[in-house]
Amino acid sequence: MTLATRSGPQSVKLRNARSTQVPTNGPVVPWVLLAPAILFLAVFTVWPSLNTIRVAFTDTTPLGGGDYIGFDNFAAMAQDPQVVNALLNSVVFMIVCLPLLIILPLLIAMLVLKALPGIAFFRIAYYTPVIASAVVVGLVWQWMLNDRGLINNLALQLGVLQTPMPFLTERWLLIFSAIALTVWQGLGYYMIIYMAALGNVDRNLYEAAAVDGAGAIRRFISVTIPGVRRTMTLIGILVSVSALRVFSEIYVLSGGTGGPGGQAMTLVMLIQQYSRGFFGDLGYAATLSILLFLVTLVPLIVLARLNKGDD
Repeated sequence: MTLATRSGPQSVKLRNARSTQVPTNGPVVPWVLLAPAILFLAVFTVWPSLNTIRVAFTDTTPLGGGDYIGFDNFAAMAQDPQVVNALLNSVVFMIVCLPLLIILPLLIAMLVLKALPGIAFFRIAYYTPVIASAVVVGLVWQWMLNDRGLINNLALQLGVLQTPMPFLTERWLLIFSAIALTVWQGLGYYMIIYMAALGNVDRNLYEAAAVDGAGAIRRFISVTIPGVRRTMTLIGILVSVSALRVFSEIYVLSGGTGGPGGQAMTLVMLIQQYSRGFFGDLGYAATLSILLFLVTLVPLIVLARLNKGDD
């Protein structure tokens, strides 16, 4: 009402100001705001993915090639014993890591949430491996596990072993050593996620369960696990994806060889082996990348369906 009665220079200024305002409720504004994110996804996610599929049907090498060869790379992959071996190693790595990295961080999170003297030290100690370089940690573990390393020397001096245990030169011992390294390094990261989830569990449920006579194990099964079920699913997805894409742990522990005869290689190591150097076979490496993508989808779909069933 006050503005309507104004006249002269002030009303002219108001009309000019209104005319220069950018409309924020039009259909174009959301797309303008989303444009940077869409451009980023298109350049760094969509285009590389589509290009990987294109390269898989060619004989591309770093020095040239790129001719269309149909499904030759896929046929070669189906008959390659290295692929079966690497796929088995990756799946075993994921199957063993999955329960360990879902349950152990939850138990540690419940422990460090207790108000005990000096508990802050253990929180920091469990989280420290997370911020350490994977390569540095791998080198430390390599020093501990080699034939003349700390563990073998200690076991020999105590009489537990008569000969050094080939942790880094036997296929399955090397893989399980890498699993132990992965679990040890991942405990702190997933512990932090569980600590946040446990803070949202209603404490009254614990008190009600205790009044009903439920012990610690019963309260853990009936109250804690249902309370952090969605977090467990999330961690399961994260662990599955990272375990199937494992590279640095086995690469560093084996000195880049993939174990004796390359028997401990994972799919990612195999992709790296085929794509490196001037004479690398990028077409075949792209085909292996598509296989890795499809294999990664399997645990994601299973966990999503389990989570949906719980809902």
